[in-house]
Amino acid sequence: MSTKVHRHKKRGGHEEEAHDGERWLVTYADMLTVLVGLFIVMFAMSQVDQTKFNALKSSLSIAFGQPAVTFTAPGSAVAGDAGGGESAPLDLSSVVGKGADGEAEQQARAAMAALDRAKASARAKNAAAEVEKFERIRKKIQEALREQNAEDGVQFRIDERGLVVTVVTSSVVFGNNSAELLRDGRKIVDAIAPALRTEKNSVEVDGHTNWLPVTSGPYPSNWELSTARASTVVRRLVARGIPAKRLNASGYAEQRPLYPDTDPRSVSLNRRVEVVVLSDLDAATKALLPSAAGQSAATS
Repeated sequence: MSTKVHRHKKRGGHEEEAHDGERWLVTYADMLTVLVGLFIVMFAMSQVDQTKFNALKSSLSIAFGQPAVTFTAPGSAVAGDAGGGESAPLDLSSVVGKGADGEAEQQARAAMAALDRAKASARAKNAAAEVEKFERIRKKIQEALREQNAEDGVQFRIDERGLVVTVVTSSVVFGNNSAELLRDGRKIVDAIAPALRTEKNSVEVDGHTNWLPVTSGPYPSNWELSTARASTVVRRLVARGIPAKRLNASGYAEQRPLYPDTDPRSVSLNRRVEVVVLSDLDAATKALLPSAAGQSAATS
């Protein structure tokens, strides 16, 4: 006598079997999946961002002028190429502000301070080199003036703009209320021109007057008179071979005096034309020029 085993079937023809005793496997598999995902996330968070370290390496190498260093992990480094091509300079402040731990933050701040010191040192060296160039120009002009017996009417100084060659516009340089260069004035400008021809710096010519008002002549005020005198000097420099595109003329009337009106020297010494050999350095480095000039004078 045969026994038939009847099995229930789901709709669609598939057999339904009871597996109630194996349901714990599903929960166990879910737990393992979650753990594996957690370990993957933790592993990813523990890895050093090599791109940022390479960028940091590139920035510091440029700043200090040292060979490139490849950072392989916090606190360790290997000399040589980073192997990632050129990297954009890294903003170290972003490293400090993105949840870095205390040690990493201190290292980043130390690197920022070192970078600032390197920049300051580079600016100081550039300013000193610029002063040396201006001193060379000054000596050339002085030699030319000495040959013309005209050095007494010219003074030199270095400020944030560059080398300032001051021509006192006495009666031997310009006539009273006049913008026409007299014979001695032409000799002075002609002595200045050769030293400027061989340089590439732009040159600004500034006209200044004293506080006394204009009472005669073709110019209604000191503004027109100071500008006309500066323009006359510019035209003379162009005629002596200085490219016009390097030159600029400005008039300041009595608004930028060297001496206050109460000083007896103001009448004669505020009346001047300044030929300024402009520095082409950045603003932060140009601000160091006066101190660099002082140091140069102290050591010479």
